[in-house]
Amino acid sequence: MAEPPRTPSDARLTIDLDALAHNHALLCAEAAGAEVAPVLKSDAYGLGAGPVGRRLWAEGARSFFVARLSEGEALRAALTPDRPAAIYVLDGMTEGAEDRLAAAGLTPVLSSLSQIALAAARAARDRRRRPVALNVDTGMSRQGLTAEETRAVVQSLDRLHGLDVGLVMSHLGSASEAENPRNANQLSRFLEARALFPQARASLSASAGIFLGPDYRFDVVRPGISLFGGGPLEHPDARLKAVATLTAPILDVRNLRPGDVVGYGESVRIAEPTRVAVVGAGYTDGVIRAARGGAHAWFAGAPRRILIINMDILVIEIGDADAQMGEPVELLGPNARLDELAAAGGTVAHEILVRLSRRAERVYVGEV
Repeated sequence: MAEPPRTPSDARLTIDLDALAHNHALLCAEAAGAEVAPVLKSDAYGLGAGPVGRRLWAEGARSFFVARLSEGEALRAALTPDRPAAIYVLDGMTEGAEDRLAAAGLTPVLSSLSQIALAAARAARDRRRRPVALNVDTGMSRQGLTAEETRAVVQSLDRLHGLDVGLVMSHLGSASEAENPRNANQLSRFLEARALFPQARASLSASAGIFLGPDYRFDVVRPGISLFGGGPLEHPDARLKAVATLTAPILDVRNLRPGDVVGYGESVRIAEPTRVAVVGAGYTDGVIRAARGGAHAWFAGAPRRILIINMDILVIEIGDADAQMGEPVELLGPNARLDELAAAGGTVAHEILVRLSRRAERVYVGEV
């Protein structure tokens, strides 16, 4: 069924793949020799794993990480056989997924003894060696082999019979806090685990970890949010370009008087004469409601405070700026920064991106 035609009141999400390429190049330079393997889980943080993956492949990426098996299958199909790449599935291998993993040429990241046993059994049944990665827990306490389990695997090599461990990885829990001693503790534990698999490549760092220095980079780094413009330290980083720009049109301009109440309830009461614009986007489109009062949009060359965020509309202060019906307001982008909207909403940049709605018209710049 074809999509209905767009209307002038629709929001627009522009996804700038040239900006993505800029961020990728910056991270490659910062990683200083380590392979940069983009993390494209959650449909490339909501921005479209197909267009994003193809552009990153064109920029030199040859390894990718996804979370779900279905995401790996979709990325493989989007890349097509013309763009060969290693695709790692962070969920690993689960019962019933073996055929699909093999058919799509996906590499499972094994995080438990039971997953290792399942992968080894499948390799034995197929009488062929299977490439895998191992995830070790160095202090996140969510996924990964414990130190004891990792040693047990090495001491009983039958557990790995038929498996080619090409990568050993872990994940830092406090990399955005450079001085946090947890980082050094996790690094120490990872070095111990990595030493048990001297032939395998090693990977510890995602976006923030890349900036902790060369000791944390190893052979492969796995940037996610910083590819899309989110600062590695959870605040705007001028070196990174905004990839996602969400704009929405002005639907109305109103002059409010002291005592007027804006929106539901009475939490926003006008204290002095105020000129506002009603904008055609809301939390349905991904401008999270919790950001009201603290977030700013960008209009007429200046930041404009967002007073309320409802399901389909929001209201911004515009002062004496000239404003016409249909003029676009930037709600997220180069001027209304991703990390600032996240901070205003009490969340992280990752959540802002994955909540961007499909209702907005999507336009790709720099697609290959």
